[in-house]
Amino acid sequence: MDHGTHGHAGGGAAVLPVLLTLLVLLACASGYVLLARRARLRNPARGWSPWRTAAFTGGIALLATALLPPVSSLAHGDFRGHMTQHLLIGMYAPLGLVLGAPVTLLLRTLPAPHGRRLTAVLHSRPARLVTHPAVAVALSTGSLAALYFTPLYGAATVQPLGHWLLHAHFLLSGCLFAHAIAGPDPAPARPGVRTRLVYLGCAIAAHAVVAQLLYGGFWTRVHVPVAELRGGAEIMYYGGDLAELLAAAALVATWRPGRGPVPATPVAPARRRSVRAG
Repeated sequence: MDHGTHGHAGGGAAVLPVLLTLLVLLACASGYVLLARRARLRNPARGWSPWRTAAFTGGIALLATALLPPVSSLAHGDFRGHMTQHLLIGMYAPLGLVLGAPVTLLLRTLPAPHGRRLTAVLHSRPARLVTHPAVAVALSTGSLAALYFTPLYGAATVQPLGHWLLHAHFLLSGCLFAHAIAGPDPAPARPGVRTRLVYLGCAIAAHAVVAQLLYGGFWTRVHVPVAELRGGAEIMYYGGDLAELLAAAALVATWRPGRGPVPATPVAPARRRSVRAG
């Protein structure tokens, strides 16, 4: 497959996508920082966590690394570059973006009527369905088999539009997965920690199986040299494991155990006698 038929036209045609990508990412980061400032001004006592701001801007920085040269240039001509880009866009950047709690930030800065409408959307049946971990795992990890074991990869990467649609799928499905597993934003239908750990384990196993099949060349429809295919599979295997371990750590870090039943306060004998007498 020819990876070098697009994105290398040179001159303005090559610079324009880079500038547009950079401007969009800077706008996203600036918008988040401005909203965080507004949240702090509206409620100085509550403030806004600088860790969340750092997580979101870190996610934007990872997206910039993936979508701008030299990684983007490498991804056009080498399957190992494509896999590095896939991990950054679909696994590492989404974790940072989701840990930034952008929906919570919106709820704290929007006017009350808009906030109520957003809350109603979050509680709607379609939102509950899409944000369930089973759907998130199917869209993020399950789609890898369709991508690498069918002609879809060749069709998606031969044209610039297909490449951008692939990036959008990686990013959106990755954010959905990170939100369903470890997101701090409201999720009315999110199951308990044990259930989410089971889904995370399924995602780790499926990711590892796809990587092993790619390494062995079984059923793959990615037509690149063997060294590139095996190198990409190794990046997927080890890089995916690390990203999913980070997701597990984020799940534990954001877990807030529910309060159990309040034990009855023992009453001292003297106090018990006075109560009976009274």
